[in-house]
Formats: sequence, structure tokens, C-alpha cells
Amino acid sequence: MKTQTLSKSDFDSFAAMKKEPAEVFFRGDRRLLQRPRVSIVGTRKPSQYTKQMTADLAHGLASVGVVVVSGGAMGVDGQAHFGAGEANTIAVMPCGLDIRYPTIHREMFEKIERKGLMLSLYPDGRRAANWTFVVRNEMVVALGDVLVVAEALRDSGSMRSVAFAKKMGKKIYTFSHRSGESEGMMDLVKKGEAEVIYDIDAFVSMYGLSKVVEKDPFLEYCQSRPTYEEALKRDAEKIFSYELEGKIVVKDGFVTLAKL
Repeated sequence: MKTQTLSKSDFDSFAAMKKEPAEVFFRGDRRLLQRPRVSIVGTRKPSQYTKQMTADLAHGLASVGVVVVSGGAMGVDGQAHFGAGEANTIAVMPCGLDIRYPTIHREMFEKIERKGLMLSLYPDGRRAANWTFVVRNEMVVALGDVLVVAEALRDSGSMRSVAFAKKMGKKIYTFSHRSGESEGMMDLVKKGEAEVIYDIDAFVSMYGLSKVVEKDPFLEYCQSRPTYEEALKRDAEKIFSYELEGKIVVKDGFVTLAKL
């Protein structure tokens, strides 16, 4: 797939970064930038509990049309992308989009660029460096309406993402952990600087429905925020009836799920 450049109107979110980028490169469906977004980050070596909670949260958010943003790394990032599904996730890369890094996620990246969205501040051919990971993390935080740090030790790279979120005035969440685990985030919870997600369904319900939508294929399709014209071609009768029933909302040329 060819790498393209976003238009200025597509990346208003990046104004919150220390240095607003002059160019943002993408592969995939840039319409994901028009949907609600939650950033999920964390350690590259998560516990089994964190892996499961991250995947469950990402899946729940995707089921109500929320896009999950992460950095494509091993560990929590990979679980976030996997849980959301390739059509409901944005992967922000620390290198050119023609470079698959880490290589273990090559297949996942190929699926995301076909159905979801891959973003980078760097042109094709640019390899990752220490500083590009830092800027990548800032970009991930900037894209989300809130930040979820699934698990993080003190002085870890994920705690830098927390610093970015604080500067941007974004709310920070984490999962509940046992004593001695995720000490960086538990410190923030004690200080009242992060909130604990005890109930995934309750958290997801802030964005709309808390379960996969009635196992209705058309409503599941509407989670991807299709254009009105696309949805009409798929099933015009359901568009009209579901809008009357309050199941969907048609606004600004797009179809979205109603918050029931």
C-alpha cells in the first residue's frame, strides 16, 4: 500500500504536542480519525492479567465504535490492537510505514493498514531511533480522548506517556493491580492522578453500548462509522427504520451508533 500524507484538517489532535508536526504520513482508513478514540499503552512485558484486561477493554471499546490507539510495540500495545480488531485501531509507528517494526507484528500491521489506520511522523525508509520512540509515544497520547496505562513500573517509558497526558490535560486510567505490581501506576492512583477501571463494561458504557450490539450484523457494521451513502447501499431499509427507532444517528454525512 502506498504511503500518503494527511491533510491539515485531519490532524487537529496533534496541536497538543510540544511541536505540532508539519506532516503526518498514513496508510489505511483516515476516517478513523473522525471517531472517538482511547489511547492504551503499557509495559512490553505485561502479566497475564494485564494482557487479558487490555484485550477485553479494547474489544469492548471497539464494540461501541471507539477507536483504540496504541504504538504497535510488543506487550500491551499488541494486546490493545489485537483486542480492538484491525478495523477499529490506529497504530502509531516510530519509523517509516514501509518498515515493519517490531517484525513479530508484521502480519498485524499488514491487516491494520488494509482495514484500520497506520500513522507516522516519518517518511518511508526512516528507521527508528531512541528519540523517535519518545515522539511516537507523545503522538499516541495526543490522539486519544483519554489515556489508559494498563501496567507500568516506575521510571518506565510508559510513565513518560503519563507525563505527556498531564501536560495535555487528559484523564488517565489504569487497571487494579496487586501490591508490588504496576508500581508506577499505583503511585498515581494513590495521589489521585489516575483512576482505576474496576468494571470494563462500566467504562465502555461512557461511550455508548456496553456489549456487542445485539449481534446485529448491520449495527456491527455501523460501529465502523460508514458514510451515509455507503450505509444506504448496504441496507437502505434498515437505515430508515433504525434511525426512527433511535438505534443509529445520521450526522455530518456519517452513520454512528446511538448511545442507548
